[in-house]
Amino acid sequence: MPTDLDIAHAATLRPIGEIADKAGIPQDALHPYGKHIAKIDAAFLKSLDSRPRGKLVLVTAINPTPAGEGKTTTTVGLGDALNLIGKKTVIALREPSLGPVFGTKGGATGGGYAQVLPMEAINLHFTGDFHAITSAHNLLAAMIDNHIYWGNALNIDQRRVNFRRVMDMNDRALRSIVSSLGGAQNGFPREDGFDITVASEVMAILCLARDPADMAARLSRIVVAENRDKQPVTAADIKAVGAMTVLLKDAIQPNLVQTIEGSPALLHGGPFANIAHGCNSVIATKAALALGDFVVTEAGFGADLGAEKFLDIKCRQAGLSPSCVVIVATIQALKMHGGVPKTALKTENLDALAKGLANLGRHVENIRKFGLPVVVAINHFTFDTDAEHALLAKTCRDTFDVEAITCRHWAEGGKGAAALATRVAQICEGGEARFQPLYADDLPLSEKLAKVATEIYRAGEVVLADKAKRQLAAIEAGPYSKLPVCFAKTQYSFAADPALLGAPVGHSLPIRELRLSAGAGFIVAICGEIMTMPGLPRVPAAEAIRLSAEGEIEGLF
Repeated sequence: MPTDLDIAHAATLRPIGEIADKAGIPQDALHPYGKHIAKIDAAFLKSLDSRPRGKLVLVTAINPTPAGEGKTTTTVGLGDALNLIGKKTVIALREPSLGPVFGTKGGATGGGYAQVLPMEAINLHFTGDFHAITSAHNLLAAMIDNHIYWGNALNIDQRRVNFRRVMDMNDRALRSIVSSLGGAQNGFPREDGFDITVASEVMAILCLARDPADMAARLSRIVVAENRDKQPVTAADIKAVGAMTVLLKDAIQPNLVQTIEGSPALLHGGPFANIAHGCNSVIATKAALALGDFVVTEAGFGADLGAEKFLDIKCRQAGLSPSCVVIVATIQALKMHGGVPKTALKTENLDALAKGLANLGRHVENIRKFGLPVVVAINHFTFDTDAEHALLAKTCRDTFDVEAITCRHWAEGGKGAAALATRVAQICEGGEARFQPLYADDLPLSEKLAKVATEIYRAGEVVLADKAKRQLAAIEAGPYSKLPVCFAKTQYSFAADPALLGAPVGHSLPIRELRLSAGAGFIVAICGEIMTMPGLPRVPAAEAIRLSAEGEIEGLF
């Protein structure tokens, strides 16, 4: 059986100008990065503001497992399928981070015959957006320390500098460090640390900004420290915003690529949903909505993390209103939620499947709380059995009151998801959606935390550490209490314990820290043992990636 990389290498890519023509983008609006990638000019993007918007389809999933679910693959397959049935469709996705590419997860360009291309370029450096974000973020960090070194006119309390550095790689050794060692000429030693670039507030700002001016305004509001009077010090106070904006001037322009079948796809931004808000950029999504009658986008990880943040943060800030939500699941992942180890997933097990279906049902219930219609996409594997698919379809129909459609886009491309596309188009054109966020802006922050914890994660209680209690009191007393919340927690479970699979209820959700992201416009709640700087696994994917004698990339998945 060919690998994803084999299929990507065998595909015939069209010149990016042809893809732009298909999307209605003029050639003079393109900034090409080689033959098959281009950025879209800011002036053209601005001209799209007056156009009517297409229908927005969100693809999300059950809680992820090592068995795999295929959310990005389904997003691409559904986009291709909608184009195949005559619906002008643009796909909007996030860019991959180098951390997962060289770690456990691998690339993020789909799989099989439902991929965005060029696969290797997208997964490795792409157009340099993440490098620009990393540089802009670390410039601000350097200017904070530089300001303190040269007299500290802002009277910054060195114990209350909260702006950590970032890099786009998993590296657990950098989670907690002591910086500025080596003598007085190197500054003032303090405890510090690194986050991964996708957790950077600069990343979130780029993805939530309406345009370059809004991005600059958001950058200026980043709170980097407190002074000796415990008043906030911002990036504007450090006078870093102008230079940061210059570093990001190209990165804020969305990237145009294509699927194997030639569907236009906008890839832009890449915050993780387990530690950030998990959506591609507002600029790319709105551009896609102006260019297509349908837009298929995704939110990271399971619906409890990704979809909730997409709906409560991105849609709230950008004024977006989805028409339909697709929840992706696989038979093998559901069996894993039912207690089957990864080594036994290819054997039929109806009891485990029935137990694991509770996870899917929970996500269906949660999405309906936002007033949105749902359809389930079952990503088909060759070792699934007819009895398993029959049980899944019956449970979805009789217990969850939702339609489950089996899809074969990995093996067949768009035609393998044609039935899903037809149903999604019917739902969107039927106008069933009545979207509303889960909570109101003016709800107290403590109640927002409790609402998401109890209604989405089904926790019995929220337990705040002493540090989080102090931070909550300070935020609720200040000007940021109306911001939405962004939970940073394990993606593997509704609980903070990744081992609690299925659909646990009544558990405690521990919040150890609250981080203010004033520029991005949300409050991050750090839950349990989740880390904002991941580590590499025992056997990282990087060990298998290499260049062949012919200069071809091998081992990338």
